[in-house]
Amino acid sequence: MPDRIRVTGIEVTATHGVYAEEKVTPQLFVIDLVCSLRPRPEVDDLTTTVDYADLAVRVADAARSGSVDLIETLAERISGVCLADPRIAEVEVTVHKPQAPVGVPVADVAVTITRRNLT
Repeated sequence: MPDRIRVTGIEVTATHGVYAEEKVTPQLFVIDLVCSLRPRPEVDDLTTTVDYADLAVRVADAARSGSVDLIETLAERISGVCLADPRIAEVEVTVHKPQAPVGVPVADVAVTITRRNLT
């Protein structure tokens, strides 16, 4: 079983969505990551593993840049950011859109994808 880094609750304000108002009115998105590592760090040294603070910043930056229609597309973009680090073998990305305009009260709308590093 690989070691995993879990970073949950990355909050980003951005303009993603299908509807015209979503493209101009920023709303909250919350991102959760579960990254499986390779190889397993064997020494107590940050340079031998994924720096989760740096990863969170890179993910937040990617989520803020360039509006997309679907949170599925946003999750795919974020998985690419994570898998650009060769120490991440697999990533599970969940993008929550708690203020999604669905016409009825909901606590959350989210999509989860899992992607592997093929290199």
